[in-house]
Amino acid sequence: MSIAVLVVDDEPIARHAIVRLLRDDPEVELLDECGDGASAVRAIRARSPDLVFLDIQMPAMSGMDVVAAVGAERMPATVFVTAFEQYAVRAFEANAVDYLVKPFGRERFAHALARAKARLAAGAAAGTAMSARIAQALEALRRRDDYLERIPVRVDERIVFVDVDDIVWIKASRNTVLIHLSDRVHELRETLGALAERLDPRRFARIHRSAIINVRRVQAIHPWFNGYHVVTMDTGQKLRMSRYQHETFLRLVTARGGKPAD
Repeated sequence: MSIAVLVVDDEPIARHAIVRLLRDDPEVELLDECGDGASAVRAIRARSPDLVFLDIQMPAMSGMDVVAAVGAERMPATVFVTAFEQYAVRAFEANAVDYLVKPFGRERFAHALARAKARLAAGAAAGTAMSARIAQALEALRRRDDYLERIPVRVDERIVFVDVDDIVWIKASRNTVLIHLSDRVHELRETLGALAERLDPRRFARIHRSAIINVRRVQAIHPWFNGYHVVTMDTGQKLRMSRYQHETFLRLVTARGGKPAD
């Protein structure tokens, strides 16, 4: 079986590394190399490759833009290539999408290529299922781009921008919220529910009807009583977690890569 492959990456070194590894496989026919998204779209439409190695982070037209232009349902089998970016890797893994993280070795490349070959051998039904999974993974990445990275707050007569990574926790205060940083607190005229919808759920969790925390700022989670837990932030602040937030609790533990403290 001969597999027609297209390689898309704006970095020549990374692109040539993939090409060298592909040339070691007698089943692979290298159709072309593309250094940008626009030429990739043209090549996919004109040459109909069986398999594409597609870089996600490219200027002007990203890998996500390429998929959008071609259409996820019309994309060939695809192995996404990315510099280490935790959110992208999670999105691919959650949807069983093949990917490579730069820099990758020969063994990891061979594994990705073997999986792609298996999907191609499985036929049209597997291809349709993979198209749906690609669409789901890329939608997760697009949603990330819609989340707030900075929040404008008023300080005296001026507006300052707070990086969301600097937020420790957020408290509801009637129709406003109090944004707690390590060394100060800002008030924002917005409800907690409305703000929660604009924050990345991978980074922030609502642990109580009146409190949102930055998951990355959690230091420890301790059981309390009657099904409650106490979350200790890296500033030493202790916050009560509602007993109805069990899923949030499990996600917090998983995000920190450990188990709750005894």
